[in-house]
Amino acid sequence: MNSFASPQTLVDLPFSLSADDLYSRVFEAILEQRLHPGSRMTEDSLGQTFGARRSEVRGVLTRLSHQQIIILRPNHRPRVAAMEAEQTRQTLHARRLAEITLVRLACQQPQPDHLARLHAIIERERHCSTPGRALRLSGEFHLELADMAGNAPLAHFLGSLVPLTSLAIAQFDAQDEDYCDWQVHQGILDAVEQQEMAMAVSMLGQHLNHLEGMLLNALRQQRVAM
Repeated sequence: MNSFASPQTLVDLPFSLSADDLYSRVFEAILEQRLHPGSRMTEDSLGQTFGARRSEVRGVLTRLSHQQIIILRPNHRPRVAAMEAEQTRQTLHARRLAEITLVRLACQQPQPDHLARLHAIIERERHCSTPGRALRLSGEFHLELADMAGNAPLAHFLGSLVPLTSLAIAQFDAQDEDYCDWQVHQGILDAVEQQEMAMAVSMLGQHLNHLEGMLLNALRQQRVAM
């Protein structure tokens, strides 16, 4: 079912979305492939779809382009990036190297404000039934955990990799309905909160192994189908 609001509905909305909410809705539309890989759009069409001003849409597109989710080129319409097999492999490898280091650092200094936000994300994951939102929330958990590590450059680097992983999972249709992200995240968070570094690293490693296995299996099936 298409969850975009009609233009008439949007006219009747009493308030506009915040920048973060608009970003979330556009990213979820991409992850649910309501905005398809390679598809082109305009600021006006997105603004009408999401009930936002062109300037607000432009800000979200710029943010998504920094994450390599949207391709912006002069004199061309914005388009959704299409992940390739080798790019996906390299993204997974780089993410593993960065995130293992970050979770070690997070275990050394778990902070109450970050822990509270991480618990809140997991609670939203538990009650989420929308695939695109579930993928976005899963990525949000990993990025919040990275922020707690206290290494801004490394967290920023991971911030460029997690959205690409989510995009690859969506585009290669690699989600596993029997795999429960929030329970895995809860286990990782419990280990971090208790400063059990070896356990946190082990659980994160298993989690990343599962993501990699899903994606590589999807890539193999795609090659066979071609």
